[in-house]
Amino acid sequence: MDRTRLEAFSDGVFAVAITLLALNIAVAGPGHGQSLADQLGSHWPAFVAYVISFFTIGIIWVNHHALLRSVKAVDRTLLFLNLVLLLFVVLIPFSTATAAEYLTKGNWDSHVAMALYAGVFVAMSLGFGGIFEWTLHSESVYQPVPPERRWAARIRFVGGAAVYAVAVVIALFSAYAAFVLMGLVAVYYIFERTPAPPESGEDEEPDG
Repeated sequence: MDRTRLEAFSDGVFAVAITLLALNIAVAGPGHGQSLADQLGSHWPAFVAYVISFFTIGIIWVNHHALLRSVKAVDRTLLFLNLVLLLFVVLIPFSTATAAEYLTKGNWDSHVAMALYAGVFVAMSLGFGGIFEWTLHSESVYQPVPPERRWAARIRFVGGAAVYAVAVVIALFSAYAAFVLMGLVAVYYIFERTPAPPESGEDEEPDG
């Protein structure tokens, strides 16, 4: 399969997932005993969760694009690895809405909802890690990362999965702490420039 078909399909799924995030933001409307300002204020978890999830999906999209630039040919293994990634990307809107709905309840459900939210992020990160691992060992890439630099590259590409796993555990004790931690991961990756493997014809090797 041509690489551009894989990218086009993936871009469509990323776009749908990001769009679905906004559809989960809604207020009850007039006639429910609260002013619009009060309703917006009480929905702050939905807005914060939307921002975290939006940028997380966006970061994965940016890195997915950068990673596929190094691929010469797409095989069946890569197609299924990509499907695993997209499987969990499209679950992010559901987990985002669930976390936003239960965060302020202050009961066990709030812990479960936040653990679910973080767990989907763990799975999404591992799915992306599977694609990255394929590029490390496949002959269908232009300039593979040298073996001595692979662990540093793994940490930079998918290190967030370990933090999300920690957030799952923390969520069982403090939903708010896990929420903050996941937001910090998004902020980190916004400013962290993950290096991209070079395309054919580029002489520069990837950093780290």
